[in-house]
Amino acid sequence: MITKVHGDILLSEAHAIAHGIAPHDHFNQGLALALRERYPAMAQDFRHYCFQQNPKSGHAWLWAGPEKVVINLMTQEPALANQVHPGKASLKNINHALKELCGIIEKEEIKSIALPRLATGVGGLEWSDVEPLIEKYLGDLKIPVIVYNSYGKDEKAIEKNLKTA
Repeated sequence: MITKVHGDILLSEAHAIAHGIAPHDHFNQGLALALRERYPAMAQDFRHYCFQQNPKSGHAWLWAGPEKVVINLMTQEPALANQVHPGKASLKNINHALKELCGIIEKEEIKSIALPRLATGVGGLEWSDVEPLIEKYLGDLKIPVIVYNSYGKDEKAIEKNLKTA
């Protein structure tokens, strides 16, 4: 069941937050930056993971912190050599990452998940192209899926039927 809300995803009471990044991302813009500031260990662990595994676009990586589970969906292409910002997202990468997200949700017994309008900010895609993929992969899950349709800084959204950790 997908619920669309307005608010600040960082205030979500969902068990997990999923968001889009690139392989070897520096977490220096958008929601990734806000998550890095809130969970600096996540960014450090991601750098270590990338160094060890050299992940490709289209994959997902779970980080379980003391307060929140964050699932990093590699929807964007990695940065080109000597560039700080990653490349744009693609629907192909989103397809693969959402498939992996579903597997992670099942394997890790995630109780509820919140995500932004995936890949439409820094990722550069149109929500009208991404939303059908969200519906396709997450619409029939037996857990609450909260899509933060619009951002309101420091505004707590009303998240109905939420199951937490």
